[in-house]
Amino acid sequence: METFVKNQIFRVDIICVLTAFLCFDVLHATGVTCDRHSYIHFIFSFYSPVCDVTSELSLKKTFHEWRFSEAPLLFKLPVEVNEENHIREVQNVIFSKSYPTPLKTEIKLAATSRDALRNVLDMDEEIVQTEHFLLIASGNGILRGYPPLTHRYGGYQFGTWAGQLGDGRAHLLGEYLNRFGERWELQLKGSGLTPYSRDGDGRAVIRSSVREFLSSETMHFLGIPTSRAASLVISNDPVWRDQFYDGHFKQERAAVLMRLAKSWFRFGSFEILAHYGETSLLGELADFIIEHHFPHIPPDDPYKYASFFQEVVEQTARLIAMWQSVGFVHGVCNTDNFSILSMTIDYGPFRFMDAYDPKMVPNTSDDENRYSYENQPEAGYFNLNKLKLAIIRLLPAHQQFVLKQILSGYQDLYTGYVVHLFCRKLGLPDVKESDGELIDSLLAIMKDTKSDFTMTFRHLSEWNLDLSSPEVSNSRLWTLSHLKSHEPFRDWLELYRKRLASSHVQESQRKSVMHWTNPRYVLRNWILEEIIQQVEKNDFSLLQQALGIFKKPFTDQIEAEHCQRIGTRSSRHPAEMTEYSRNNMWCAGPGLWFVYV
Repeated sequence: METFVKNQIFRVDIICVLTAFLCFDVLHATGVTCDRHSYIHFIFSFYSPVCDVTSELSLKKTFHEWRFSEAPLLFKLPVEVNEENHIREVQNVIFSKSYPTPLKTEIKLAATSRDALRNVLDMDEEIVQTEHFLLIASGNGILRGYPPLTHRYGGYQFGTWAGQLGDGRAHLLGEYLNRFGERWELQLKGSGLTPYSRDGDGRAVIRSSVREFLSSETMHFLGIPTSRAASLVISNDPVWRDQFYDGHFKQERAAVLMRLAKSWFRFGSFEILAHYGETSLLGELADFIIEHHFPHIPPDDPYKYASFFQEVVEQTARLIAMWQSVGFVHGVCNTDNFSILSMTIDYGPFRFMDAYDPKMVPNTSDDENRYSYENQPEAGYFNLNKLKLAIIRLLPAHQQFVLKQILSGYQDLYTGYVVHLFCRKLGLPDVKESDGELIDSLLAIMKDTKSDFTMTFRHLSEWNLDLSSPEVSNSRLWTLSHLKSHEPFRDWLELYRKRLASSHVQESQRKSVMHWTNPRYVLRNWILEEIIQQVEKNDFSLLQQALGIFKKPFTDQIEAEHCQRIGTRSSRHPAEMTEYSRNNMWCAGPGLWFVYV
């Protein structure tokens, strides 16, 4: 009977996959362009009730069933012999062993990501209810046979070499090989002191942990490469923080985040080895990453390091273009915060833009606007250049010019990616030479009018352009009501309509592409403030509600459209709001999840 059920599971899963790819191909045959990853994810979310039922037998309900990989790859790399957990300079290794510091008071499981637990870790909801899960997720217990590791790396912070950095408050618990054949690394953040803690206490607080928990899951469902968040544990353990770096410390509460990535190696993993002349170990790390994360690069290829660098350059350019396309500003684009697999990691003072402002900086300590929205592409180039200077040590002299040539193509790669993404945001099926000017003109108008970045594109997707003089008759389209009073926008609209006509784009086709490209819901800063305030009162309902809403950012949701605001005017700073939201966001009704009331 069990074999029969498993066969039916396999058949239904195959049907889901084939349906997804068939729909994707049909769209392309009719001239509609969309990102394969995003569309396949949409199809699977549509079929999720069926696929969830058929996957039940694959999920683990206890830690007697669930195990880390029996052949962990990371232990192939050098691990420090010294297991003492005190702060020190470390050399000639990739990892140090370090055990989490247990939380002590009123430990609570605040939230879990059902999607990450089921589809990354193969965990059933039942396992979350066990005492073992809380012990592991809080750092108060570990699974036998796999000592926790902390990673040694360095990096350039705000353009200056910062020396040894490393996992100062994170512990890598182990590697897990899931039912899809994907290998994931589980890491706790906020789990206590390590050899790399420097002047820190090894802890994270509720405020920062809630931000990373929600932001990583939000970015995943937007289709942007990112680390994942599996769980959030909070406690009453006191932690002192200077939130605004102004010398005013206040007591906050400790939290531990369980986060997941296919690899936690970053640019700084290479930089520290090059800086200290550990060239042999640098080559060992590069070979390891190529073998396990870029297996299509032959290990005996004399140009394998150049091929590896080429991949990182291309994927980093693509990642930053994706950030720009959703108005995401990372805030701390240091080399130690750039993933070698080109995914978004280490969420700190990030922000999704409200009013479009290319100079927007979410980090209060970034006095020079180094990591503003408009400077993120340049930050990517700077970081890649530092990575190049590390990798170049592995190449013979006659090959070193190749890395320089590869990096010289970064700007064109980035421009190509970002123009393509913004063309999709406008519902265009192809890219023409004049499209860059069309995009820049709209962004300039949005800047002048302080238009909301997310909702302007979303409202354009809902506007009927078939009419000779399209009117904004729906109060939902408030961004367009504002824009239509701006004369340059009327001129731009005429150019846009001509551009659509030149590619024979049907109105229904344009709307469909734009609908599944431009999110209706993004994780705005004041949303986070509301949620953090509730979590600090041990109320986790709004956190779970937000997680559900941001799981479907492109779909109108009744729960989001009719939710009530729970904050007070004094909890917002006027600079965070667009003109419209500043006047209306305090009314009861829709508005918590996006700037529309």
